[in-house]
Amino acid sequence: MLIRKVEKQLAEWKQTKVKKCLIVQGSRQVGKTFSIRKFAKERYKELLEINFKLDPGASEIFAGKLDADTLVTAMRLRFPQLKIQPGKTLIFLDEIQECPEAITSLKFWTEDNKYDVIASGSLLGIDYKRASSYPVGYVNYLKMYALDFEEFLWNMGVAEDIIAKLKSYFDAQEAVPEAINSQMMEYFRLYLAIGGMPAVVWQYLTTKDFRDVDRVQRELVQDYQYDIAHYATAEEKVKAEKCFLSLSKQLLDKENHKFQYKDVEKGGRGQKYFSSIEWLLKGEIIHCCNKVSDIKYDLADYEDESFFRAYTADLSLLIGMKDFAIKQQIVDNKLSGNTKGGLYECAIADILYKKEFVLYFYKNETTRKEVDFIIQKDGNVIPIEVKSGNTRATSLNKIFKKWPEIGTAYKFIDGNMGKENNIITAPLYMAMFM
Repeated sequence: MLIRKVEKQLAEWKQTKVKKCLIVQGSRQVGKTFSIRKFAKERYKELLEINFKLDPGASEIFAGKLDADTLVTAMRLRFPQLKIQPGKTLIFLDEIQECPEAITSLKFWTEDNKYDVIASGSLLGIDYKRASSYPVGYVNYLKMYALDFEEFLWNMGVAEDIIAKLKSYFDAQEAVPEAINSQMMEYFRLYLAIGGMPAVVWQYLTTKDFRDVDRVQRELVQDYQYDIAHYATAEEKVKAEKCFLSLSKQLLDKENHKFQYKDVEKGGRGQKYFSSIEWLLKGEIIHCCNKVSDIKYDLADYEDESFFRAYTADLSLLIGMKDFAIKQQIVDNKLSGNTKGGLYECAIADILYKKEFVLYFYKNETTRKEVDFIIQKDGNVIPIEVKSGNTRATSLNKIFKKWPEIGTAYKFIDGNMGKENNIITAPLYMAMFM
C-alpha cells in the first residue's frame, strides 16, 4: 500500500472534538477513495460506504427528510449488517456529486455532530444550482493531489531522515555530496517518467516494467477523456477534450509554453475555446499559471487571465500523451532541447501546485525579460527560474535591477547548490522544500 500525507491529515480531523463533515476534494483517481478506506480500517470499527455512481439507488436514502436520525434509520434498513454507531462508524459518501441531496445533507450531519461523515468525489458533476442548500460553513475541506515528489520518495524506500538531511543542505545553501545528488537526480527523472498518479506508481513498484506503466498512464488519459464526455455540456465536450489533449504539444514540443489556441485547432481562437479551459480548470483536470504585468505583491492585482500556461493535474497524464520511448529517454537522461526544458518546467509546476502555491509567470516582449514562475508567501514575491543545465539566470539578474525590493530568487537546475547575490541555485528535486 502506498504511503500518503493525507493519512496524517485525516487522523487530525478525527481527533477534533467538535468536527464538521469533511469533504475530500481532488482530481480523478488521485487516491481519495483508497486513502479514506484505509483510514476507516485503521481508526473505526466499521465503514458505511455509499458510492452514488456505482449504487445510484442509494440516493433514495436522501429523498426525504435530511436530519441525521432519519438518515441513519434509512441507512440501517438498507445496510442491516451495519450498526452505524457514533464514533465507531465512519460514514463515507463517495462520488457525492451524483446526489445533490446528499451534498445538502452534510449541513444536518454537522449540526447533529454525533457521526463522523466524509464525502468525496470529483468537482466535475457538482451542480450548485441543483443542490437546494449547499452546506457553506458546515464542512471542512481537504484537498488531495496525486503523489508529490516527497511521497514518491517515501514509496521508493527513501527514509524520512535522508529527506531531512537533504533539506538541511537546502536550508544551509550547502552543496550536496555528488554521490547523493546524482542518486537524487535519478529518482527525480524516474518521477518525471512515471508521475504521481497512485495506480501508475503502484504499477511500477509491482512490476518495474515501463510498458505496464505506459499502459496504465494511457488508461488514465482515456478515463479523463471519458469524464469530459460524461460531464461536460454538449457544446463543450469536443472542445474541452481537444484542449486537454493539446497540452503535450503546448508544453513539450515547442519553446514558447504559453497556451496557444492555434495548437488546439488550426485557426483556433480564445473566443471559441476559453470556456473549455474554464471548464477543465473547475474540474481540476488542469491547472494554470497566469502572466503578471508587474512583480509586486499582490500578484493577483497584476495578472492577465487571457495569457497563461496550462498544465495537467499530474505528470502521469502528460507523459501518457506522449510516445512510449520518452520514458526511456527520461530515465537515461537523454532528453534534449524543448522537450527537456519543457518537462523540467512542468515538473517544478507540479511540485509547486501540489504545495498549493498559486503560480504566475512574467514576460515582457519588449525587454525580453521572462521568469518561469513567481509565487508569493508572507507578503513577499519569489521569482523562480528553471534551467535544464546551469546557464546564467540573465532574466533574474535584470529583474533585480528593476525590482531591488525582491529579497530572494531561486534557480532550479540539473546541478548542485550555489548562490550568487540574491539568487539561490538548487538541484531541481529541491523544489519540494519551497
